[in-house]
Amino acid sequence: MRNISAPHRSQRTLSASAAGRAAGGVGIGAAGLSGSGMRGIIAECSVGSVNGQSGAGCQLVDGRGVACILWRVFFGSECIIIDHWTAWGGQMNVKKPKNRVLAIDDEPSMIEWLKILLEHEGYEVRTAMIGTRGEEIFKTWKPDVVVTDMMLPDADGLELLRKFKQIHGDTEVIVITGHGSVPKAVEAMKAGAHSFVEKPIEPDTLLAMLERAIERRDLVGENLLLKQKLEGQFRFGNIIGKSKKMHEVLELVESVAGSDANILIQGENGTGKELIANAIHYNSKRAKGPFIKINCAAIPKDLIESELFGYKKGSFTGAQNDKEGLFEMAEGGSLLLDEIGEMPPYLQTKLLRVLQEREYRPIGSDRIVRVDFRLICATNIDLDAALRDGKLREDLYFRINTITLRVPPLRERTEDIPLLCEHFLEKYRMRHQRNVKSIAPAAYHVLIRHRWPGNVRELENVIERGVLVTKGSEITVTDLPESLRTESTTTAEFVIPPHRTLAEIEKMAIMQTLQRTNWNKQEAAQILGLYRPTLYSKMKKHDIQDGGKTAARRAAPALTPSWRVAFRLQPRLTHA
Repeated sequence: MRNISAPHRSQRTLSASAAGRAAGGVGIGAAGLSGSGMRGIIAECSVGSVNGQSGAGCQLVDGRGVACILWRVFFGSECIIIDHWTAWGGQMNVKKPKNRVLAIDDEPSMIEWLKILLEHEGYEVRTAMIGTRGEEIFKTWKPDVVVTDMMLPDADGLELLRKFKQIHGDTEVIVITGHGSVPKAVEAMKAGAHSFVEKPIEPDTLLAMLERAIERRDLVGENLLLKQKLEGQFRFGNIIGKSKKMHEVLELVESVAGSDANILIQGENGTGKELIANAIHYNSKRAKGPFIKINCAAIPKDLIESELFGYKKGSFTGAQNDKEGLFEMAEGGSLLLDEIGEMPPYLQTKLLRVLQEREYRPIGSDRIVRVDFRLICATNIDLDAALRDGKLREDLYFRINTITLRVPPLRERTEDIPLLCEHFLEKYRMRHQRNVKSIAPAAYHVLIRHRWPGNVRELENVIERGVLVTKGSEITVTDLPESLRTESTTTAEFVIPPHRTLAEIEKMAIMQTLQRTNWNKQEAAQILGLYRPTLYSKMKKHDIQDGGKTAARRAAPALTPSWRVAFRLQPRLTHA
């Protein structure tokens, strides 16, 4: 006879001695499977059946008013005692998730015990008495957890475990055996088993193992889902931009992401340099490795070295414990050094040596650490000026810029503004639960004409503000920041001076547009509604010199006041 204790996890269970008295003096068998610690008082006994099996039932009540029905159920010649706990009144009030458990064992009584115990706890259970049948069920049913015996008539439990892990690696496996040994346990754990337990098994122990196995499976699944979402978020197709310049950047990123070449990303603040770095890492062969990021401008110069190299306990004041450096933490993955131009020159020398030798010593240690990471650097400074001023070492520059990516500022890709606006509108409409569906055409006109010194980050903040302050379902000009509205009223109007020919007016329009776009020909052509070759031909026709190149040569401001343009036109009128 066996005693099966299958309590809810929040309640105590009936002790073996109480079970023996309640069963009319019937002894507990050699399996010794019992709960722990609760002594009940017999209230009444009756004869009944469980699942069509005859047996005798006794109701017990403890001091909390919780009842237990003790059943002696006969399966063939064997008697099984079940203590079935319910809330007062005999109603089940706890719902268990229907997680799937596959039980494989060649002992009929063990299989029946597992099925009754686990189904009582709310699991969906299927059983098999041989390995081949268990493998068939596993392939078609895909259980969450497998409880299998080590020794089966037709298969080795460890070999079966390896097959299960190859078919569905996220399924957890609990191995049970009547002939346990440390080497076998170690082998099972190496093969991927969640737990290894010897018979006889305490019900509480098995149920606790199942709970931990389900939690681990759920956690692994959540981590995998998050990683897939993260990788999906940084796919090339999810970087917003249809402009020619962004396409050129993304094509270059796609072609170099799979290599281990060092990459230098250059661009103004807010252009999305870190987003490009993420795309490089998550589309490389190192995507499964760590991606460590550090902003060199955000950390005091005295601390950057200890962050990168790590240190040994006692190497300097405040070094209470050994610290692993970011170089070591990036092993097998990628390391992003943002704002590399802010790194102290002496530390640039050490970084160069790490890149050359692929090894270093932590501060205060004689231990050599070998490293394997891909370096991605980002900066918003003028590299030529930094090299000229000695802010960036020339030898380091040539080491880190195997591939240089320039992320264009938003003012150079104004055709991407509507796409970005739609993306941010949907993002913040959902986040703030606002019924904002669109942006008014007049507001779009203001957004496209703005210079965006803060680039995409500034645009994102403007759209979020519009979502929050608008009173209707559309963002209007009045919902935009005052600085944008004021700028729009001062620069949007083009006043045609009197007594000018059509050619002169055309020249003035082209000049003002070029000045407003900082002599960006592509952007100016888009604003004027011209093809870029047409704009070049009109510049040649009107004898308009490239102000951007002239300003660069003279190191003077690129903008020319409109009154000076009009003044230069006057002599031609006189001669005419």
